Amino acid sequence: MSKTYAYIRVSTDKQDLENQKFAILQYANNKKLGNVEFIEEAVSGRISWKNRKLKDLIDNLQSGDNLIVAELSRLGRSMLEIMELLSILLRKGVNVYVVKGNYELKDDIQSKVLTFAFSLASEIERELINQRTKETLRKSY
Repeated sequence: MSKTYAYIRVSTDKQDLENQKFAILQYANNKKLGNVEFIEEAVSGRISWKNRKLKDLIDNLQSGDNLIVAELSRLGRSMLEIMELLSILLRKGVNVYVVKGNYELKDDIQSKVLTFAFSLASEIERELINQRTKETLRKSY
């Protein structure tokens, strides 16, 4: 029988943890995915997924299991890391659900193309945020 897991990663903000949980539970209920087991950790996305709870979760996922994340950026910092993770998950036969955007990724060509586009967009968005933050800090000194 398939199981449903949700991976939540936060840097520091407790409120963000609760927001992710709420969104994931609502999503799982709408998709009728059953009970959700949460895997939570407060760690920077700069830490490799291989050194996080995410590795243990991926190792234990079986074909037909479901993994829900609030958004792809919760999995990793870079496009390459997100692509690597999604490739592993899809090869294992894990269904990946992304709340932000209401995406369902499976082991098919359409999902692979979408995955590439999403992870690239996430990386560009993070880079733009970093640039704006640096510019704001520079102006304030």
